[in-house]
Parts: sequence; structure tokens; C-alpha cells
Amino acid sequence: MSRIGNLPIEIPSSVKIDVADRNITVTGKLGTLSYELQEGINIDIEDNHIIVKRDNEERSVKALHGLTRSLLFNMVKGVSEGYEKILHIIGTGYSSEVIGPWLKLSVGYSHDVYLQIPKGITVTSEAVPRGRGGKLSIQSIVTIKGFHKEDLGKFSAEVRAVRPPENYKGKGIRYSDENVTIKAGKTGA
Repeated sequence: MSRIGNLPIEIPSSVKIDVADRNITVTGKLGTLSYELQEGINIDIEDNHIIVKRDNEERSVKALHGLTRSLLFNMVKGVSEGYEKILHIIGTGYSSEVIGPWLKLSVGYSHDVYLQIPKGITVTSEAVPRGRGGKLSIQSIVTIKGFHKEDLGKFSAEVRAVRPPENYKGKGIRYSDENVTIKAGKTGA
């Protein structure tokens, strides 16, 4: 019995849900998302709540039950509130800048790295004044916002992959809530 799949999803007043055949369209103030239901999964909309139901007890259908509920919940939350990821760029001389539809990263390579910002995602870059950031010197903060959780996570991972944090000095690009363990270097004789 899926504990997640049985939880009802509350529909905010600003969100409109349309069901046509097996296709669900969720529309809110931030955008529109759609999802096609898998075989064996159905939904009911009662009293401003979405209830996900399954037709049988097969293992594959049980697996889709909780997945479908989570995806629908993410869609409803995305179009009503949106999602946000914050990345810290740490390192001497490291910086970031938004230039039109591109995110420019200067992170210690011989060249600048340009990443194209996908549609539906907004990126802001903020330089941090010296001295703020504690032990590690945060050079820049990149804030990525969007209503599609999957696209937001994918783009955030692409930005982080340009220069992942290293374990000796802590330099690189990391999520704001990411904990990087700093190793001790070699000791002198």
C-alpha cells in the first residue's frame, strides 16, 4: 500500500486543472504543465483535492501510484509557488554574470564558460562583498528560479558540473545547502 500515493493533493484557488482522456493539464499564475497518466492509474478531483487511484495490485502499477502522485504534487506546487535553487561560487577570482539568455561563468579555466538558460527559467547573479561568507570566501551567488522542477534541477546540475567543489580548499560551485567535507592536506616532514 503506497503511503505517498494515498495522500490527497490540495488544489490552491489560483490553480486550474483540466483532465482530457488521460492527459492532465495544470495551469497557474507561473505557467502551464501537462502530464499523461500511465495505464492502471486514475485520478478523481473532489472538494479541491486530487486523489490518485490505481486499478489493480500489480507491482508495476503500485510503483506508478506514488510516482504519479509526486509528479502531480510537484506540478501543482510549481505553477502556484515555483521552485528555487541557490548556488554559491567559491574561489579567488571566480565570478558569474547573466548576459541575455546566457549564464557566463569565470571559474579558473583559461576561458569563460557560457551556459544557455532554458525557457521558463530565470537566473540572477549577485556579487558578494568581501568579508561576507565566513571562513570560505563566497565570490558570487547564482539564484535559479522556475516552475518546472525537473528542468530547474537539470540546469542547476549543469551549472554545478562546470566546476564541482573540491575537497582540499573548498573551491568550486556548490548548492547553498550542500556540505563539503574539507580534507587535511599533506603534512610537512
